[in-house]
Amino acid sequence: MNPFWPERASVYAGHIDLLMWAFTGVVALLAGPVFLLILWFAIKYRRGQAADREHVIDQSMWIEVSWAVIPFVLTVGFFVYAAWIFVGLQRAPADALTIDVVAKQWMWKFQHPEGQREIDDLHVPVDQPVKLVMTSQDVIHSLYLPALRIKQDVLPGRYTSLWFKADRPGTYRVICSQFCGLDHSVMGGRFIVMRQADYARWLATSQVDASLAGQGKALYARLGCGGCHDARSAVRAPSLVGLAGQATPLQDGRVVTADAQYLRDSVMAPNRDVAAGYPAAMPTYANLIGEDQVTALVAYLQSLAPARSGAAS
Repeated sequence: MNPFWPERASVYAGHIDLLMWAFTGVVALLAGPVFLLILWFAIKYRRGQAADREHVIDQSMWIEVSWAVIPFVLTVGFFVYAAWIFVGLQRAPADALTIDVVAKQWMWKFQHPEGQREIDDLHVPVDQPVKLVMTSQDVIHSLYLPALRIKQDVLPGRYTSLWFKADRPGTYRVICSQFCGLDHSVMGGRFIVMRQADYARWLATSQVDASLAGQGKALYARLGCGGCHDARSAVRAPSLVGLAGQATPLQDGRVVTADAQYLRDSVMAPNRDVAAGYPAAMPTYANLIGEDQVTALVAYLQSLAPARSGAAS
């Protein structure tokens, strides 16, 4: 094991290492002889020597063509391989375990769908696709998992995501790779990959008040959201049942998908994208709740199944 190189804990990390070392090898193979010849000529002809320019210069078209074509083909090959790796990283499997992440100076807060909460530690099962949905409470951060060779910026007011599948149990480092303030250097943690049975025991023994959606439901009731959005409310406001994932017409004529970002913005900046046919009357909750509570509210809204015909919201 190379002591100067982080451990490898996923197939994706193997692809990244192969790409990097192969590209480094090709660059060394192409550039190495040039630098060696420069050094050799500098030593051999350091005192100068009269050049005989009377003979005809030998030319080889095949050498010239191959010197241009071979590097070009190799470069295209590296591009195709890198693009294939990149596209694969953007498409999380449908059965991926979704874990919400909130970055804050100077800690990482992880929220499992079953309700388990962690600070600076992230437990995941081995050989299970995991999707991280991330946002920041304050400034720009960047989640970096060296053992997986993946990094993603975490932005305030926006959701970003990445997915991975760790294939080697162990404990690895979590790093913030974006300078984020005075104690940026201590913003780290542990990434713990567990066997399936061990992960199940960890879930069972972890203290849980409610699932993430359950926490959002309790917050929904505490904030009085139903006073406007429930079917029997006196205030005319859009129904939230079955809203998540649906096409939503807006006042300005646009039609957007009610994804997690739209639901989050509807809570924190409700008058930015107002639903068609409704007044811009909802107050903002930006100064009342934090990003972790918004995450719980979004999870609750996403859990609401479409209402049956004649059923209340």
